[in-house]
Amino acid sequence: MPATIVFVLVLLAVGVIWQGLWSSFRHSPLFAEVAYGLPAFLEGRWWTPVTGTFFVVHPWVYVITIVSFVGMGYLEWRRGSRVALAYYTVGQLFAIFASALVLWILAFTPWPWAQREALALDVGPSGGTMACLAAAASLLPSPWRSRAWLVLLGGAAVALLYWGSLADVEHALAILLVLVVARPLRIRRVSVQEQRFVALVAVLALAAIETLTSIVPTDGPFGRTALGGGSWIDTAIDVVILLLVARGLLRGRRWAWVIALILASINVVLGILVVALYVALPAADLTWDGDPSVTVATAVLWAILLVYLAWVRGAFRGRRRATLGVSPTPTVGDVRQMLHASGGGTLSWMTTWEGLSYARTSSGIVAYQRRSGVALVLADPLGPPESRAESVHEFVTMAETAGLIPCFFSADEATRAVAPEGWRNLIVADDTIVDLEGLEFTGKRWAPVRTSLNRAGREEMTFRMTRLADEPWGIQQQLRAISDMWVGDKGLPEMGFTLGTLHEAADPEVRLALAISPHGDVDGFLSWLPVYAEGRIEGWTLDLMRRREGGFGPVMEFLIGSSARFFADEGARTMSLSGAPLTHDYPADAGIIADVTERLADMLEPVYGFRSLHRFKEKFHPRYESLYLLYRDEADLPRIGMALTRAFLPDASLRQLAGSSRELLQSGRT
Repeated sequence: MPATIVFVLVLLAVGVIWQGLWSSFRHSPLFAEVAYGLPAFLEGRWWTPVTGTFFVVHPWVYVITIVSFVGMGYLEWRRGSRVALAYYTVGQLFAIFASALVLWILAFTPWPWAQREALALDVGPSGGTMACLAAAASLLPSPWRSRAWLVLLGGAAVALLYWGSLADVEHALAILLVLVVARPLRIRRVSVQEQRFVALVAVLALAAIETLTSIVPTDGPFGRTALGGGSWIDTAIDVVILLLVARGLLRGRRWAWVIALILASINVVLGILVVALYVALPAADLTWDGDPSVTVATAVLWAILLVYLAWVRGAFRGRRRATLGVSPTPTVGDVRQMLHASGGGTLSWMTTWEGLSYARTSSGIVAYQRRSGVALVLADPLGPPESRAESVHEFVTMAETAGLIPCFFSADEATRAVAPEGWRNLIVADDTIVDLEGLEFTGKRWAPVRTSLNRAGREEMTFRMTRLADEPWGIQQQLRAISDMWVGDKGLPEMGFTLGTLHEAADPEVRLALAISPHGDVDGFLSWLPVYAEGRIEGWTLDLMRRREGGFGPVMEFLIGSSARFFADEGARTMSLSGAPLTHDYPADAGIIADVTERLADMLEPVYGFRSLHRFKEKFHPRYESLYLLYRDEADLPRIGMALTRAFLPDASLRQLAGSSRELLQSGRT
């Protein structure tokens, strides 16, 4: 970013030479000669747009000015020095000359503010830096592009309405230039949730602005206010109501929209009334509830919000406990029937577990949990493969209409490919799949598995593929004892969502693989979930892995290897060993995602052993298929994180979560 660095260095050098870094440049004799503005042009000082660019009016303004160059730096980094210099130069010159022209025209009116600012002079590079900030915002991905522009336009409008200095006029014009020329906000459909988010930000900003202007003096186009001269009664009422309805607006509640609409209408009418009384009775006292200038300025902002709320009224139809999907609501039986008929992925059988809700689409079924305001979809939509895109888009619309954040957890590549445009994705695990056709445990690479199978034969271990209900009471009790012992070693309750328990293993369609010692003891067991395709079982997915302490050493290798042989003989094509979280092999240019994953894996390894589990599964030489978290944008991730925590640990107490966190931190330090 050479151009940006040179600009900053020149700015600092000028500040040192002319002492602007530690004393106000406005009091310098040089100020009138180098400052730009309408008086300078009327007096023939046409060089001032160049000279005034490299001075700053007050020492503390240097901090803001240098920070504002971040837009130019980002623009230069993304599009090169020539483009950044072009935006800066055109934006700076346009801001200077256009503001002079506007104020020259307005000065012919009886407007005191325009007559005062027409005589003002200014220095600084802020017109150009604002143009660069606007151009840089246009390079951001959606929806951050529109959000950045909302901040820029909102900030410029507030500064102009309440303080209205010559610099504020220049900033607003520079931003509007880029808005008109680059057209970064072409009218296009935005999501319902984005419309609600904009409304939320707007009402919170209005609450902050009204509070600030009640205690800080203003000097804008509509007049001046003294310190603490704002409308305390009006402000208190507005702020309290806005804070009450803010959450409702984000959830799309109709009642919150109605209240915000009424409040906006009252403020707009009050502003119109003040202007009308001022025109009709110029000498009247209009300060019965604060300064009228603030009332009028605030009314302008409320008018903008009123128009916006009316425009996006369709986004506020959500009900608190709205049922997602079309009628009739699917049952577990419907889900099983659809899996049998249309098949699914390696995790699809988990959609039959308890704790899930179902939304019927026009051609399929979506299984989800409602947690922390998030509609958390498990795996992929069910139904014919050709209907997946339709189901995804319909569910997203249903969730957003109900005021929920939609996301898909452990979705496969096919679902990622049909996600709505602009959605983000993160790889949360790699599904480890063993192809069973032609599988033979021969050769050097299969030596560890073959050794385990041979050792099991020598020690007279017995393999049995069965169902939980088919086993006698004594075997069932051993399985529960092994499982309880495994859970008891953890600091948290048994997890859920994509991790089953013996309760799910009792499903008649779930198979159990048992390792029985010569003495009749169960040394370990696995549970296998069916994977349907084309009306038949195509494969099996590993769920539970439990072993008895002090039992047969390589019991898991023995069980998985024996299961692979058994399923292959039955005609199954694949066997999934389930996802391996935080172990994805990212490419060298993956950047921060790879770094975060690496650190998370390091921290969690002592407790959960994801890497150890991944290395164990590598003994079976699987192929990997990525599983994704699909979400709208990064602003949703904190809520999604809360939802996932509650989905996996629905019964965990705060004490247990705190203890687990402490254990993770201690293991990380070790």
